Amino acid sequence: MKIAILDDYQDAVRQLDSFALLKDHEVKVFTNSARGNGQLAIRLASFEALVLIRERTVLSKALLYKLPHLRLISQTGKVSGHIDVEAATAMNIAIVEGSGDPTAPAELTWALIMAAARKIPQYAHNLQQGLWQTASSQPQFNGVGIALKGRTLAIWGYGKIGRMVAGYGKAFGMRVMIWGREASRAAALQDGHLVAESKEQFFAEADVLSLHLRLNDATRGIVAAEDLGRMKPSAIFVNTSRAELVATDALLPALQQGHPGFAALDVYETEPLTLDSPLLKMENVLASPHLGYVEKDGYELYFRTAFQNIVDFANGTPKNVLNPEVLSKP
Repeated sequence: MKIAILDDYQDAVRQLDSFALLKDHEVKVFTNSARGNGQLAIRLASFEALVLIRERTVLSKALLYKLPHLRLISQTGKVSGHIDVEAATAMNIAIVEGSGDPTAPAELTWALIMAAARKIPQYAHNLQQGLWQTASSQPQFNGVGIALKGRTLAIWGYGKIGRMVAGYGKAFGMRVMIWGREASRAAALQDGHLVAESKEQFFAEADVLSLHLRLNDATRGIVAAEDLGRMKPSAIFVNTSRAELVATDALLPALQQGHPGFAALDVYETEPLTLDSPLLKMENVLASPHLGYVEKDGYELYFRTAFQNIVDFANGTPKNVLNPEVLSKP
């Protein structure tokens, strides 16, 4: 098959052990992104299979109808609203899914929490400029960092990643408080964590608040401006899940107004994040370039499944098909 691997920004996929699974196929790796359906259609028109790195490229109905040779979409991890499944099915394009592991995003979340709490990136950057124990040239941002022990870690969403982050918080002596669906709150209580009595309490008492929710119609914009406004001026808002969980245009004004006082972010509404983004100019924001799942062991897991799914499909034994009805079409 003629296969395109999209959006491999670091040209990392060819270095993976699992890449050898595609040795019998014609493979093109794209290390930069194309913008707009027109550019993508030109780039991808000749390919029979696409490998998507999570949600970096959106495959809309309009784009899919411009890809006449496409037979297979192999998704790393799970499909999450970025593929028009109905259109793909109508065009007889099979979609195969993989699986993931919560370790890398959970560890990245904790790294951001630690770095933000102790102002490590700011201190390290200023040390390179010859400034000793200086977090900022602006007095309001030049305070010392904080320890996590005894403070409240508020986690919205108690799935696989949320559970791991809660465990890290407990190990660091934090007061762990959970908010989410009824089943999540019940599971958190069973695991010995606190459960917020209300969303208002959840935001108001948080010293560190971390989102761990799936993005869907029910959760899009679920964090409103008034929620952020309840946060302490000393609180850290952490988002390594999806930027769209926060209402559009809510976070930037909240940070400018000092409620919450700080943010540690790994996800953005437009990615890659452009250099002129206001978030990159704010001293109370720690921004990383969507590294949650970008890690060697996680990549091997994601891509081994994605590539094996292609091999199985090419061999006439498809597995992990999201839309199996296409397999019965002539």
